[in-house]
Amino acid sequence: MTVSGAVYFGPVLPRPNPLSAQGVERLITLNVNGQTRRVDVLPGETLAMTLRYKLGLTGTKLGCDRAECGACTVLIGDVNHYSCTILTHRIKDLEVTTVEGLEGPSGELHPVQQAFIDELSPQCGFCTPGQVMSAVALLKSNPKPTRDEARIALAGNLCRCGAYDHYLNGVMRAAEETANA
Repeated sequence: MTVSGAVYFGPVLPRPNPLSAQGVERLITLNVNGQTRRVDVLPGETLAMTLRYKLGLTGTKLGCDRAECGACTVLIGDVNHYSCTILTHRIKDLEVTTVEGLEGPSGELHPVQQAFIDELSPQCGFCTPGQVMSAVALLKSNPKPTRDEARIALAGNLCRCGAYDHYLNGVMRAAEETANA
């Protein structure tokens, strides 16, 4: 399947129900980071807006707001998606994971987050949540990626500081450490 000329390997999101004369339901239930959350959502509201401004999950950044920078990347199921281009109503029956949801039961960092710290990957840090979520999605689908596979997986995340090699080093470290665990 191709989306905008690029090959897309993830599951296709369900088509939204056609709008009826009554409009759409405003108070919906979302599964975010393993918790059921009730939230009042406007018909045209994006998932990024809901996460940040209604649920207080500010790890999801709004950079470009048009699927170009990757700062708003979240996992839907185990596949990374730009949350700035998905209407919240489309994901109400799916599991969403934000960067805040990667925390372990005792508060420990996810292996990707720790590897990024160890490799000094973030500089300004604005793109880091999106980079983390893309790396987590990659390692879920391919626990032993090559450096080129990691580069392709992170290609949808722009880093204004140019720390791409540091992020790639972090992905490779996380893959190595989780393989040895």
